[in-house]
Amino acid sequence: MSNGVHEARQALGQRLREIRRRSGISGRELARLSGWHETKVSKLEYGRVTPSDADIRAYCAHTGAGDQLEDLLATVHNIDAAYMEYRRQHAAGLKRGQQKSARLAERSKLMRIYQPVVVPGILQTAEYAEAILRHSVAFYRLPDDVDEAVSKRLERQQYLYKGERRFHILIAEQTLYTSVGTDAVMVGQLDRLMAVIGLSRVRLGIVPAQAGPPMQTTNFVMFDSHMVTVEGITAELTITQPREIAIYARAFDVLAAQSATGEAARDLIRKALDARTP
Repeated sequence: MSNGVHEARQALGQRLREIRRRSGISGRELARLSGWHETKVSKLEYGRVTPSDADIRAYCAHTGAGDQLEDLLATVHNIDAAYMEYRRQHAAGLKRGQQKSARLAERSKLMRIYQPVVVPGILQTAEYAEAILRHSVAFYRLPDDVDEAVSKRLERQQYLYKGERRFHILIAEQTLYTSVGTDAVMVGQLDRLMAVIGLSRVRLGIVPAQAGPPMQTTNFVMFDSHMVTVEGITAELTITQPREIAIYARAFDVLAAQSATGEAARDLIRKALDARTP
């Protein structure tokens, strides 16, 4: 079991313990009411076992915490998949991760993306995507299937042009200046961003460097209102708890309100282009 899964179990157990204590019910009494062996409560609350849906329902029923049932069930359902280490996820190469991203995009009606450092994959040119993925292969010491991974990443971009999906994409102004590949690669990518602003299904915003962030944040992707993925250095975190998703939505709204769109966004891109061309 990864440390991430163990920590997720412990966090859930601590939350269950707090719910029980606030209700004034002892562990022994909860076990009796639920028809459990009295040691089960301790195992659940210290993260030694993962609770079932029935266990969560019993906690909520006997502690009067019915308002937390939905959120707790979402936590349980996601506990094994919430923390995915990159070396395990990409053990056979990067193509698998690109396929997963495509499936998530296909099932979503609205994708909200925030990226503070590099251009999101769904807007990348082939050359930019190759440079990004080659860096990942070298850094994480993964099998080299970059050509296949680039192909899958570009396939995902079809969703920008068909169906009823909508994309609200925010990038920080730093993204325009982060050097990925050569100057020629960057010029091509910046030109691509110029073109994206005119797409009917895409709303692109650029958060100016002078804007104040709502908090310390990293890149994240929201799939409708049921899932958020967050990329760290070593692992990807998947969030499905409604209360946490609501916080990410609020952060996205704050960033969106600060962002430049339309002609103001084009001006920021032109400035970055001027810095790359003689």
